Order: sequence, then C-alpha cells, then structure tokens
Amino acid sequence: MDNENNNNLQVTEEVVYNALRECYDPEIPVNIVDLGLVYDVKIIDDWVGVKMTLTAPGCPAHTWISQNVRNRLLQIPGIKEADVRIVWEPMWNPGMMSEDAKKILGIP
Repeated sequence: MDNENNNNLQVTEEVVYNALRECYDPEIPVNIVDLGLVYDVKIIDDWVGVKMTLTAPGCPAHTWISQNVRNRLLQIPGIKEADVRIVWEPMWNPGMMSEDAKKILGIP
C-alpha cells in the first residue's frame, strides 16, 4: 500500500513537461515547450530543475517568464523546490519549434 501512495507522488519528466506547456512567453501565443525553449529537466526527489532559454537575450520578460515557470513547477504535487536556469547556449532559433508551433506562427 505504501508503494502505491509513493508512486502517486512520483514526479516524472512527462508531468513536468505537461506543466511547462502551460507557460508562455507573453508576446508569443505558443507554450515554451513547443517553442523549443526548454533544454533540460532534472528531477531529484522533491526538487526539479529546468534549463531553458528565451527567444532573444534582451527579452524584456526574462524575469517574468522564469518566475512563472518556477511557480508552475511548484504547483506539481510532490515538488517542494524548483530551480529555473536561463542559458544562452545553444542560442535559440525558429528551427527548434515543434511543427504545431510553426503552424500557429505561420512559419513554413
């Protein structure tokens, strides 16, 4: 019985990525996962770390986006700590977007 309860609280990459699909750059109507901004997710016990980038180094929403991502991660049952790291290597480009994101934004 205890194993069943522990399994219910186990956080997986799929759970984290699904939560991140609810986070957006306020200027782009596509979530950060489909934009290709999320580079890596690490889960250690009740801690999750996300390595991500933004569409441009001078993005004025830098702080808002990273705080929004962190807040969303902390809403996941079983997560007690969340760390969001913004990186610039590799530099983001439109080729990193999902096919759905490209369709939404009208990019061939």
